[in-house]
Amino acid sequence: MPRKGLDPDRLDLLQGTLDMMILRTLQWGPQHGHGIGQAIRAGSADILRIERGSPYPALPRLEKQGRLASEWMITENKQRAKYYRLTAAGKKQLTLEESKWNRIVEAITRVMRPA
Repeated sequence: MPRKGLDPDRLDLLQGTLDMMILRTLQWGPQHGHGIGQAIRAGSADILRIERGSPYPALPRLEKQGRLASEWMITENKQRAKYYRLTAAGKKQLTLEESKWNRIVEAITRVMRPA
């Protein structure tokens, strides 16, 4: 049964995919946490459910792993926000994650639609 107030057509993220989507989003340039969540929702045609605070625990972890770097900047709304950007290690990790994701999708497709 769907939770009250939630769109039943929206899907929750699969475990482990948020990091990959954060890295992919930042491939197009620096962004603050809220903007990252909005970009993922928009990129999925609003099908993926990204809770407002979802990116925030992942961002410092990815930064600690050397996959992101950050700096404080002023947003278009004149508010101070931490902007994250992809590092060389992040680009390498994104390539690895995309390869793993493609293998998973291929394997699931084989199970769901056998020849």
